[in-house]
Amino acid sequence: MKVVVVTISDRASKGIYEDISGPAIVDWLEKAITSPCEIERIVIPDGEDVVRDALIDLADNQQVDMVLTTGGTGPSPRDQTPEAMKAVLEKELPGFGELLRQVGLTQTPTSILSRQTAGTRGKTFYLNLPGKPAAIAMSLDAVFPAIPYCLDLIGAGRIETDPDIVVSFRPGG
Repeated sequence: MKVVVVTISDRASKGIYEDISGPAIVDWLEKAITSPCEIERIVIPDGEDVVRDALIDLADNQQVDMVLTTGGTGPSPRDQTPEAMKAVLEKELPGFGELLRQVGLTQTPTSILSRQTAGTRGKTFYLNLPGKPAAIAMSLDAVFPAIPYCLDLIGAGRIETDPDIVVSFRPGG
């Protein structure tokens, strides 16, 4: 099982500020996933073409099972992660974005500005997450119960989770 966490940020990719959202995702995953799992982290700049090409490479060339992104989902001109995702995904799973916005609204009214989504390309699952560590944990708590079964359905690597962190839902199991 291979997971890549992608931080999408012009400033973080240039070293202007330290990426804190990528490490927050990795920390949550390391606590939640109990099965063998390789987790890598990369930081890339904003921009539809750059993001699209990186996300395609992760699925098509590196055969990554799961890609979790953070950054670039707002309404500002450089926020182009959703546009890149549309070019990458073979199947969009809009329920993930709907739930992420719903959960986010319990914390902040600006969550409605987020354009997060999820979907698949071949045997790779993609999910856009928010950029603040507290929102990341809250978001993963909400959507992760469905992710192991989604990975099973697309033929990706299998993951098991610590039920004290998150209970994975698999029908009949």
